[in-house]
Amino acid sequence: MEILQIPNLRSPVMVIAFSGWNDAGEAATGAASHLLGTWTDPEFDVVPELIAEVDIEEFYDFQVNRPLVYIDDSSIRNLTWPGTQIYALQTPELPCDFIVVRGVEPSMKWKTFTSELLDLADDCEVDLIITLGSMLADTPHTRPITVSGSGAHPDIAKRLGVEISKYEGPTGILGVIQDGCVKRCIDAISLWAAIPHYASNSPSPKASLALINALEDFLEIEIPQGNLPDEAADWEREVTELAKEDSEVAEYVKALEESKDASDLPEATGESIAKELERFLRRQNEK
Repeated sequence: MEILQIPNLRSPVMVIAFSGWNDAGEAATGAASHLLGTWTDPEFDVVPELIAEVDIEEFYDFQVNRPLVYIDDSSIRNLTWPGTQIYALQTPELPCDFIVVRGVEPSMKWKTFTSELLDLADDCEVDLIITLGSMLADTPHTRPITVSGSGAHPDIAKRLGVEISKYEGPTGILGVIQDGCVKRCIDAISLWAAIPHYASNSPSPKASLALINALEDFLEIEIPQGNLPDEAADWEREVTELAKEDSEVAEYVKALEESKDASDLPEATGESIAKELERFLRRQNEK
């Protein structure tokens, strides 16, 4: 890993998202990209600083993740290589700053990759690591996207107020990073959005927004939403129109809605409403 600079940050939180296996509907990387772009508005005057880049020759198999050719405005061909970039984001209006890790899931040497990433976290005195992921699920696109938060160790989960991860089976780089955090005694949680499996072929801004909202709720902060709510609404309308064109899909979506409504009914007057109220009051206080 090439370290470009070690910034002076306040109680930095590291947010990590990778495209690939962990990123159904590009929801996780979409949320990370939103974090990096949302404060660049002149109103906030916050510019992400590139602080480190991963050695792509060491961690990527280019037959698995091939470089992309693009032609710029001067009709010159260029290559974009798969990789991972790490940015510092100073947000003085919040109680913490951010380090945002965004990239393509590495192809090899996951232990070395994780070790180098957590070494950087130590150098930057990171207080908390939050990994973002998204997965396919039997859930309707017309209802709020569910985000589950979990900790890789019972002690961490209890102290940070999230569920204990009970997943067993194949894992991606996020699972390896969470394991590395446990072994280094670094506080870490994972936030996962559930993506409708019938609507996973295109980016899902609604799921990215759900991850941003979950990040807000956990950190008790307000993150500017920009155009994300409008993009989420447009996505939902587009998927609804596509579903109407296939009667079997439309019936399936209706069945999912009924199942979701029945399972969520007991919670509708409890925790979910409390979270919405807390988020509303937080935004009102920031105005």
